[in-house]
Amino acid sequence: MGASESEIAFSFLLMYESELTKFMKAFLEEHPEEIESQRRGRAVWWDKTMDERAPAPSMRHAPRAGGYEWSFGVDDNTGQER
Repeated sequence: MGASESEIAFSFLLMYESELTKFMKAFLEEHPEEIESQRRGRAVWWDKTMDERAPAPSMRHAPRAGGYEWSFGVDDNTGQER
């Protein structure tokens, strides 16, 4: 019993590699030092302990809660008439 068209298409997708992927694989095989460079670069931006990360920003200038959703003023509607 032969393979259906969908099975053939699926197996093609499993074997497909883009030109960029082929280039990167060949480049990294020719330049293995780049892999360590990638690790160091990642460590600069992402691999940080909590002590190394920037502190949380101050909320001193954040708008206060309350008021109408379209304004930053405090809702003065206390239910009492003036």
